[in-house]
Amino acid sequence: MVLPVELQETRNMVERSANKGGFHMAFEDIPASIVPKWYEYVCLMQRSPWIIWPVLFLALFVTFLLHLVSGPVDVPFGEAIAALFDTSGEGLGTQVIRKVRVPEGLTAVVVGAALGACGVMMQTLFGNPLAGPGVLGVTSGAGLGVALVMLASAGASLPGLSVDALVVAGASCGSFGVLLLILWADRRLQDGVSLLIVGLMVGYFCSALISILEVAAGAEALKGYVLWGMGTFAAVGPDRSPLVFGLLATGCVLAMGTAKPLDAMQLGETYAATMGLQVSRTRTLVVVLTGCLAGVATAFCGPIAFLGLATPHVARGLFGRSDHRFLIPATMLLGSILALLCATVVRSTGPVSALPLNAVTALLGVPVVVWVLIRGRRWMRMG
Repeated sequence: MVLPVELQETRNMVERSANKGGFHMAFEDIPASIVPKWYEYVCLMQRSPWIIWPVLFLALFVTFLLHLVSGPVDVPFGEAIAALFDTSGEGLGTQVIRKVRVPEGLTAVVVGAALGACGVMMQTLFGNPLAGPGVLGVTSGAGLGVALVMLASAGASLPGLSVDALVVAGASCGSFGVLLLILWADRRLQDGVSLLIVGLMVGYFCSALISILEVAAGAEALKGYVLWGMGTFAAVGPDRSPLVFGLLATGCVLAMGTAKPLDAMQLGETYAATMGLQVSRTRTLVVVLTGCLAGVATAFCGPIAFLGLATPHVARGLFGRSDHRFLIPATMLLGSILALLCATVVRSTGPVSALPLNAVTALLGVPVVVWVLIRGRRWMRMG
């Protein structure tokens, strides 16, 4: 059993005293008051994995209900529950729940799960704990596509399309254009580290073009682009939520199918190849899945920072497991919970002075990751 620093020091002190005094004292004999309560719960989940799933699903359910009843429009809990099943309700509370908060909550669930899955796959593929959904430049490509639409007025000559539709189309074209470039580079390089460098360079190149467009853009266009860059789950209304939910949910299911290859990949590409794994094919599959998930999420919700990078570390730290059959779904559930919490905080601040979503994800997520790192550094092993 891996112990946090304070508890390890206590154990060493007991063992030194036992050796000097000529008697034996087991670690289990240490008074329970010395053992932190949080560590008892974490150890229980690590020893009994079956406990984790009910806890995670219950936390997701409670967080979703909290999201439904939070916001500038006060909706009682009973009315919020009734609105989920009453299709004929015409009250203000019912309309707010069905047309605003439910689509936003479902979007937060699937986007958080998708970004968490992207983070796990990227960190394992490249063996880099700092890898995330944006490491391949797909997010930057989506930002460049939106910048061309909003800042350079590239879609002004397309009648019959709303600004929102053009933004989604621009982000989709940008992200998948970068994805095609990454796939071409992968075929030429056949090396994960080189591919990571290419993705970072593509991201820097897209950011440079965006900066040039920002300098030449008007004030209103620039403001609109900055607001898009803050990220939001509220942009997906009831008409788009089935499409977004279906695409990202399908991608998440496919991501869980990569668990076994990723388990082999975390031992090293050479060792994975000796086990019969087609490394090049696996890398291409992971890149395509990650690019599609990150591209769809960015196209509809804007660039959502931090979730994909941090959620896998929280899952490893809390549950102490590196088996991807466990880690991928656990990270998805944690990503959904964190995304819902962030969306609830954003909505609770009001429609006028609402906090940027990316600011909330960092403010809520950074302390959690730092806590995990400080209180349980030895849990954060990749393998």
